[in-house]
Amino acid sequence: MYNIKIYNTLSGEKDVLKPFKKNRINLFVCGPTVYDFSHIGHARTYIIFDCFVKYLKQLGFKVFYLQNITDVDDKIILRAKEKEVLPQDLALAYEREYLKDMKAVGITSVSKYARATDYVKETINQIERLLEKGYAYKLDDGVYFDIKKFKNYGELSGRTALQADDAVSRIDYSKGKRNRGDFCLWKLISHKNEPGWPSPFGQGRPGWHIEDTAITEKFFGAQYDIHGGGRDLIFPHHEAEVAQIESISGKRPMAKYWMHTGFLTTDGQKMSKSLNNFLTVNNFLKRYPVELLRFYFAKNLWRSPIDYSESSMVEAKYALEKIEEFIRKIKNQKLKIKNTNKKFILKKFKDEFYKNLADDFNTPKAFAVIFNLIKEANKLLDKNPLSKKNAKEIYDFFEEINKIFSIIDSKKLKQSSIPEEVKSLLKGRENYRKNKEWDKADEVRKEIEKYRYAIEDTKDGPVLKKI
Repeated sequence: MYNIKIYNTLSGEKDVLKPFKKNRINLFVCGPTVYDFSHIGHARTYIIFDCFVKYLKQLGFKVFYLQNITDVDDKIILRAKEKEVLPQDLALAYEREYLKDMKAVGITSVSKYARATDYVKETINQIERLLEKGYAYKLDDGVYFDIKKFKNYGELSGRTALQADDAVSRIDYSKGKRNRGDFCLWKLISHKNEPGWPSPFGQGRPGWHIEDTAITEKFFGAQYDIHGGGRDLIFPHHEAEVAQIESISGKRPMAKYWMHTGFLTTDGQKMSKSLNNFLTVNNFLKRYPVELLRFYFAKNLWRSPIDYSESSMVEAKYALEKIEEFIRKIKNQKLKIKNTNKKFILKKFKDEFYKNLADDFNTPKAFAVIFNLIKEANKLLDKNPLSKKNAKEIYDFFEEINKIFSIIDSKKLKQSSIPEEVKSLLKGRENYRKNKEWDKADEVRKEIEKYRYAIEDTKDGPVLKKI
């Protein structure tokens, strides 16, 4: 087995994965704030971690994948007021939609979804300890964390406490704060219809950052292996998490490895609800199969940005069809009894594929190996069938790949991938060829090529190949 290396935001390098417990990995990924439908930018992060966890499990690791659901938050309360519903009802409705979307995109690796409101007791306990240790202070509107009391604040993001003033994500405003970058741990309720819980600090609700560490401490303790999320969460959200739990425990690091997925952009702008430039998961799946969405994300490096466009989806569609067409061909080979002396050396491709996954989960390089495999195997298949054993080895390898990425629909493999229009054109071309109307046959060939199929005329008849 290769040493697995992962780019770690904390170190700024690719680090060898060495869990706290030899074969056990505790992973936490920041989940959604349930005030609206999920878009495919969110889906990118969750699909990437779903694939990564399935890869780790295939290697023999026991992975506990924990994800929170923020079901109490200012955004939820504001949206509930707009819709004239109770915040808790709105949150529950969108939580159900989120879980439905995750099921629809094939997310099956999450061990536990933890609602923030189910861990208020743990949240209050953490705030009490922060107050006791002098890291937090009370104001008229809530309890705040003093970022200047935590000397390592900014280590994850590479910022200093002074640079905290340019926080771009959910700044907590309050006139009495000691430092502008100080963040709220407990918000006192200002309106009777807002959700709240009794506490030693007054009736209120958790701040956004504290819920995550309350949940992770409950399940993992003060330290665990991997923390994941989108790049936009590095600062101030993840920085705040580190400050909270490391101040309480005195142990470093909170998480050994920090994995941050790249943005999904559209026309160069981050896909987000605030910019109203997003495509919901539900709307995407009305137009494209889930396997295409998973492949589109899987073929790009997890921490690099992707600019979404219709043309990029078309390219992904053609690439995935090439894989499907090859598996269909191998499946047919596998069913043949005939054995030949031709042998395809799978091992070198398989080794290279897993070597690339071990190096920072480099899926672009791993899939490049797969397409090279297809190219080399097709050279043999065009001349002679492979042995039944050899075909089975290749087919089994693609099943291994699919257990990680879930990019192939087995039901679809039973159907012909050739569009009916192309079949009809091919039939017409054969009639022209029989009548020796070569110019007309050539015109049809060009028309077929528009569908990205090439024709190879053999002694047994024409063979279509995906371009």
